[in-house]
Amino acid sequence: MTDPRYTPLAQSLPATVPFVGPETQERQRGAPFVARLGANESVFGPSPRAIAAMADSGIWMYGDPENHDLRNALADHHGISPENIVVGEGIDGLLGYLVRLLVGPGDAVVTSDGAYPTFNYHVAGFGGTLHKVPYRDDREDPKALFAKATEFDAKLVYLANPDNPMGSWHTGAEIVAAMEYLPDGCLLVLDEAYVECAPDGTAAPVDANDPRVIRMRTFSKVYGMAGARVGYAIGAPGLISAFNKVRNHFGMNRAAQAGALAALQDSAWLEHVQAKITEARERVGQIARENGLKPLPSATNFVAIDCGRDGAFAKAVLDSLVAQGIFVRMPFAAPQNRCIRVSCGEASDLDAFAAALPKALAEAQD
Repeated sequence: MTDPRYTPLAQSLPATVPFVGPETQERQRGAPFVARLGANESVFGPSPRAIAAMADSGIWMYGDPENHDLRNALADHHGISPENIVVGEGIDGLLGYLVRLLVGPGDAVVTSDGAYPTFNYHVAGFGGTLHKVPYRDDREDPKALFAKATEFDAKLVYLANPDNPMGSWHTGAEIVAAMEYLPDGCLLVLDEAYVECAPDGTAAPVDANDPRVIRMRTFSKVYGMAGARVGYAIGAPGLISAFNKVRNHFGMNRAAQAGALAALQDSAWLEHVQAKITEARERVGQIARENGLKPLPSATNFVAIDCGRDGAFAKAVLDSLVAQGIFVRMPFAAPQNRCIRVSCGEASDLDAFAAALPKALAEAQD
């Protein structure tokens, strides 16, 4: 018997995943988490109309491979053409397709050091070469990103606005102004997963037909459908059409399509969740300050909390919280790894976090 003949690229890659899921951690600790505050899901759940639509979706059938109804509804929502929209299995899936379309072995790609790691995972998987720039004042630095892209003739440059893991943001006008420095032939991947949580003016006012940028959106955050895996991208028709060369045409299941369509039409539930997020961010900040820590300003459904020391100390705080049944995460790269990251939750979730944090800080001091 012989082993499969892996490609040299596959043989060179580590068998890792970008994130260790809370389920894995629950199995390791032998108990469920008391509060699930690490994955930036919406514990407030999806619209009741979305739940009903998913239940009555006819899940025994394949989903529409063209995502026709959802694409048209999204087009109406944004005031653009359906030809500007591709739907996929979350932003993660769409990033994979995009990288497959544009990145080959040795091609340069630019991102921030410590930014969303799944993008990096896809780039490595297709043999691209990542070039990174540091955050500036806990925010991604568009001008530095675009300068690095110019230096290395990058095919893609990734920028999240608002940012994960720091919760920071730029105004949309600032993003558009910085695009003056985007080099020719480089595509800006503008990840706007959290934009519905952000202040007015955060979304970049970019024409959907602008060939320099593709914008990523999701139903995983404020719409509360992380498990359904529904994302979409807005871009120029030629780029959007190119996704049909590589995407899994039956990748979207029927329940997810129906749920996303119903969620999009329930503006009252969206406003309800946005209010809950604002309330929870304020409570997380209060808990942090009561314990002598500094919450960073956030335009997302989480808050990064500065633990005041280095990454080792923040990791000790995180480990103690996890041991107490509070699932949180932290940034990967210094100096942002001085923080822990706490997702918005219900009052009971945040009560549990408030009770566990003093012990976690005391244990980290030892």
